[in-house]
Amino acid sequence: MAIHRTLSTLALATALGWTIPAHAQSEQSQTGDLQAEIAAMREQMAAMAQQIEALEARLEASQSIAAAAAPRNAAPVAQAPAAAGTQVARLETQGGWSFQPFGRLMFDAGSVNAPASIADPGLGFGNEVRRARFGVQGDIPGGFNYKMELEFTGGEVEITDAILGYDAGDTTLTVGQHNNFQGLEELTSSRFTSFMERAAFTDAFDFQRRVGLSASYGKGNLLFQGGVFTDNIDNLDASNNSWGADARAVVAPKLGDLQLHAGASVHYRDLNDAQADVRYRQRPQVHFTDTRFVNTGNIGADSELGYGLELAAIKGPLHVTGETFWQQVDRPGALADPTFFGGYAEVGYFLTPGDSRGYKGNKFDRVKPKNPVGKGGFGAVQVNARYDHLDLSDAAIIGGTQDSYGLSVIWTPTDYTRFMLNYWRNQYRDAAIAAGTSTDYSVDSFGVRAQVDF
Repeated sequence: MAIHRTLSTLALATALGWTIPAHAQSEQSQTGDLQAEIAAMREQMAAMAQQIEALEARLEASQSIAAAAAPRNAAPVAQAPAAAGTQVARLETQGGWSFQPFGRLMFDAGSVNAPASIADPGLGFGNEVRRARFGVQGDIPGGFNYKMELEFTGGEVEITDAILGYDAGDTTLTVGQHNNFQGLEELTSSRFTSFMERAAFTDAFDFQRRVGLSASYGKGNLLFQGGVFTDNIDNLDASNNSWGADARAVVAPKLGDLQLHAGASVHYRDLNDAQADVRYRQRPQVHFTDTRFVNTGNIGADSELGYGLELAAIKGPLHVTGETFWQQVDRPGALADPTFFGGYAEVGYFLTPGDSRGYKGNKFDRVKPKNPVGKGGFGAVQVNARYDHLDLSDAAIIGGTQDSYGLSVIWTPTDYTRFMLNYWRNQYRDAAIAAGTSTDYSVDSFGVRAQVDF
């Protein structure tokens, strides 16, 4: 060992340092004592060599004991290779703990152009930090895992995900704040959607993370999910006693290079409060405005019941997808119960050869350019077209109808960077905001986004 050889050399040099000066002095005084000095020096060096060998043996024994004890003691943190699809390496210990940071940053800007007769501060140019999130996730010994993510926009810190999970073969149990299985696009990360905002019905019907207990079972091309939930963690207090139950089933066969997806979901929420209200409304396909041209206002309600259907297919550069959702409101007493509806249909195509939309875990996933920037390529370029419909008028409630026609262009230079350009033509009937004396008119929305995630 290098350390042992260095130690031996230092010891020998020290020994010579002790004897050679004595030898030089002796040679000047008595040349006859030279043989005695040499003999003494040899004896001293031999003794020193024996001590060095003994020390080396002790060092080797100490290292062996430390190596054997390492698994039982607090192991040092080591850097493991990055998991598939991630950019930041995961830190692991020999005891089974792991720690991996992640995050995303999205900047949006654009404009909303409505009839000149509508005076609203939310119209015209707008911009915002759409999402600024940071989180950590990892494994806990015994088959458990954790995830914690915080949102830093709007001048406040909010919890998005806060979960403890357990993997039991094909079944995963999750407790904490997480998505409650409300459709394909809602479960697809905002990093991977084909438009800046999800379908209109997802926000209008208040799809959001809630605190609850759920289970997922997946095997082959089948997935079953279900759980019971309370409310979003920011809304939990002594006066909030609502609860809900959600379930989703997906079949996702792959036929050669054709990926298919079909799913259905059901959602029930008991408001459990005689004074409870619900309200359904939506922005004009961009988030940097607070103006809602469709809005039911507050509706007294006992419960909500929703049904959703989802379809998708991916083949090479082409993908098609669509969803529908019905939201029924159970009103108190003899009031009529309205059913509101939303849905979309979309088609997308990659202009760059070899690129395709990602799909993983029964939802859309990351686009990984075949020829990314920095490696001699231009990245991936995708164009998408969508029709989006939201109807918030039924049973004497006039919330308005929004029909939106959208185009998007997405440039993905690398796996973790993305730039988006959106245009929407929104047509309204019975809008909640009148343009002069008319509630039927059109609004144009433009938006751009720059995003990075890790």
